[in-house]
Amino acid sequence: MTIQRTIRIIAGSFILLSLYLAHLYNGVVLTEPTWLWFTAFVGANLLQSGFTNWCLMETILSKLGMKSCCEASK
Repeated sequence: MTIQRTIRIIAGSFILLSLYLAHLYNGVVLTEPTWLWFTAFVGANLLQSGFTNWCLMETILSKLGMKSCCEASK
């Protein structure tokens, strides 16, 4: 699995987890948005990585030895 696919899986999992926690601990999701700040943080990081082409999770995963899509196809 490549870094890019792993990042998408991690981001999607974080978003779903934060929505689940918001529903579990706050009842109705939109009345108490405590856990939704986590969702906003993930979304903001995805947005900034789209503009800057830099992602902290990509840096972490590459230091852990995971290959990017360009390296995996060689």
